[in-house]
Amino acid sequence: MFENLNLDKTFQFLLIILAFLMPLTVFGGNLIIVIICVLWLFSGNYKSKFDQIINNKLMLASIVFFCIHLVGLLWTEDLAWGLHIVHKMWYFIGLFPILYTIVRKDYISHYISAFILAISITEVCSYLVWFEVIEPFKNATISNPTPFMSHISYNPILAFAIYFVLHEIFFNKKITNLVFSLYSFFAISMTINMFITGGRAGQVMFFAMIAIIIFQFFNTQKIKALFLISFLIPGIFFTAYTTSDLFQERVDAAVKNSLFYSENKASSVGLRITFALNSWEAIKKNPIIGVGTGDFPIEYKKINKINTPGLPNTTNPHNMYVLVAMELGALGVISMLSIFYYQIKLSFNSSNKFIRDFGITLPLLFLVIMCSDSYLLGHYTTLIFVFFSSFLYKDFEKF
Repeated sequence: MFENLNLDKTFQFLLIILAFLMPLTVFGGNLIIVIICVLWLFSGNYKSKFDQIINNKLMLASIVFFCIHLVGLLWTEDLAWGLHIVHKMWYFIGLFPILYTIVRKDYISHYISAFILAISITEVCSYLVWFEVIEPFKNATISNPTPFMSHISYNPILAFAIYFVLHEIFFNKKITNLVFSLYSFFAISMTINMFITGGRAGQVMFFAMIAIIIFQFFNTQKIKALFLISFLIPGIFFTAYTTSDLFQERVDAAVKNSLFYSENKASSVGLRITFALNSWEAIKKNPIIGVGTGDFPIEYKKINKINTPGLPNTTNPHNMYVLVAMELGALGVISMLSIFYYQIKLSFNSSNKFIRDFGITLPLLFLVIMCSDSYLLGHYTTLIFVFFSSFLYKDFEKF
């Protein structure tokens, strides 16, 4: 008993470190993950852990999603690339169930605090680069200061941090004046940071998050929520557009490249549209089981050579729905969507407002941003998704 207690405290300590390192370093996060997994394998109580996993429908959906990728290797031509994709999907069968069995309700606030602290550090570094106080480092540039990861991952993760801060401001009735002031400052500074960096998907996610939290605040007053959203979101957008050159440039480019797609096929937005259109050709031919887990690059190259020979080939359509539909057909898409279905369903079972609110918000925001990239394949965003899900949808009263 004493040994189990010590091991549990060790797990909680490691989880807090992981929450802190997730947005900062791939190596550091992976190192902690390896330590957690090794300790878990030798921790005993396997029947209890197994019962926890098989009695949660989200866990089962996650495992099935991975297994479908594994089965998809049977009809793939490029086995090497298929194994690469399966390796990227290991979070859903390896890490997710492990985290689910070791997270503890009493430590959730510590996980969140460690994550917010890490985002605060990235934000400070971002501003220091932007104001040219320090030299740009790693991924950062003065015009797009996202030092620890690309803006593709940074802005969605920043949006989650803003949600946590806003939820404390709006719903924590026991919040002190000092903490309220501190969180209000961070809410404003993080929002500004959102628009001096270049992640358009994260910015769309930010606006969606604002709409969601307003609906959560005006729970029974939908008209009032819609009225506030109709003024607040355009107000934030207009302010950001007129004060941030990078945001204005990215918005203008997105609008131009969408409206005049035929003339801008080589642009970031144009390529995403092209990837989707070309991929649809393969999806129509293989609607049920897809082309196989590893065959997206091969099949896309064939179609691209015919339809758009002047444009580059790709291994990733920058759209999670398109990628899964082409690789694994309707079977894969339904399996993936079942994860989000059970997240939303399980969130309603919680009596804790934060768990319930964020339990609904997490899948909704991922469903939005997956339209612009394969966010369940990226290290940072997939790890964030799995880590948060491990405690948001656990029945702590039962286990």
